[in-house]
Amino acid sequence: MTLEPGSLGARADAAKRYANLIGGRPTPAGRHLPVANPATGEIVGHMPIGTADDLDAAVAAARAAFPAWSATPSETRKQACLAIAAALKDHAEELAHLLTLEQGKPLNGLGSRWEIGGAQAWTAATAALDIPVKVLQDDNQGRVELHRKAIGVVGSITPWNFPVLIACWHIVPAVRAGNTVVIKPSPHTPLATIRLVELINAVLPPGVVNIVAGDDALGAAMSAHPGIDKMVFTGSSATGRKIMGAAAQTLKRLTLELGGNDAGIVLPDVDPKQIAEGLFWGAFVNNGQTCAALKRLYVHDSIYDAVCAELVRVAATVSVGNGLDESSALGPIQNAMQFNRVRELVEDAKARGGRVLIGGTPPEGAPGHFYPVTLVADVDHGIRLVDEEQFGPALPIIRYSDVEAVIAKANDNANGLGGSIWSADTAKARALALRLDCGIAWVNKHGAIQPNAPFGGVKQSGIGVEFGEEGLFENTTIQTVIS
Repeated sequence: MTLEPGSLGARADAAKRYANLIGGRPTPAGRHLPVANPATGEIVGHMPIGTADDLDAAVAAARAAFPAWSATPSETRKQACLAIAAALKDHAEELAHLLTLEQGKPLNGLGSRWEIGGAQAWTAATAALDIPVKVLQDDNQGRVELHRKAIGVVGSITPWNFPVLIACWHIVPAVRAGNTVVIKPSPHTPLATIRLVELINAVLPPGVVNIVAGDDALGAAMSAHPGIDKMVFTGSSATGRKIMGAAAQTLKRLTLELGGNDAGIVLPDVDPKQIAEGLFWGAFVNNGQTCAALKRLYVHDSIYDAVCAELVRVAATVSVGNGLDESSALGPIQNAMQFNRVRELVEDAKARGGRVLIGGTPPEGAPGHFYPVTLVADVDHGIRLVDEEQFGPALPIIRYSDVEAVIAKANDNANGLGGSIWSADTAKARALALRLDCGIAWVNKHGAIQPNAPFGGVKQSGIGVEFGEEGLFENTTIQTVIS
């Protein structure tokens, strides 16, 4: 069924005032702010504005719950995480609908239903992981064991692009390892995360997972809070630096997944028709609002025009509209600040000689933060659209002729999250991928992630990794026992 904007089925409870959850109980806030649908501007609910006292109460609840939860047998924690995955499945359509209303992404395709399905899959995969004792030595001279123990209270700050999926990336490994959590969602997209934590609290003991929504000042207070033992953050490098600085006062452990300006390099041996779909969705998944999206595309001179033409062909078939419309493939940019940033970067590129192949001009007077799929050719380093992370539906396409020079250009950026090589020769592509300064590299694809493959950046794209055994271990401390 298609839900049209303004129809009975499409409406959220605009008057609903959501509550924080502290110690297993809803905690009403003294102040709320409206949350708007970025496609229409309509209010979909009111978020609670947590205070410093709320944060203190949440940290106290998490600390009180930690001794019992960390002592809970590993198998019991595993079953609890599997129960969370089951709750995600049971409430998938509810969560997806709420997510589309506040975030804007379509229900279909790589949108809200996909995100909730991914959250369920990652939760189940993380539940299946174990933290065994590692025996380093066992001989007549003695026994040496390496134990991994829960850290304590983990503070989580999540972004607005994948608010449910990333919340599960933060919460589930932490509780699987025996930690307790205080999470603060983005003020742009707090509602689905609050509902997620309500479902989690129906499974876990009180205080194991707490949520306090609020403004940016609350996040700063979390990073400096002496009762929080580790911070995990997904978002911009600029904010990551602030978190790192605040956390230094208490020497908190950190996992930071920060900004990316991922390069994709197309070698001259490819068939442009065969790779065009992969290139397009590598760049425009979630409307380009993805840390590890393809954000700089380098194409060999011999096939440059052909690749540009194929990308325009694909882009012309992609429908952009309200996420509640089942036919929409892409939705709006989530918020006005990001919309204005994308527009500013594209206008700068146009003013400096960039050739717009498609898009480039947002509709005037229309409701919502809709920006068209935009491809900009004939640009190079020194233009903001190339040098900076756009985090939206605009892709610069850069011409090159020398492979060695383009590898150097791809690495000439402060970020180092992901990168990709596109070639008919996969062995050659893998060898070149290893030369990219990034935490994850793909061959003939971009942005594909999976729960058993560690994910994280180098340079200013972050510290630490998520996913798999390595990501789970980031939620532990090491204790060596020698006997």
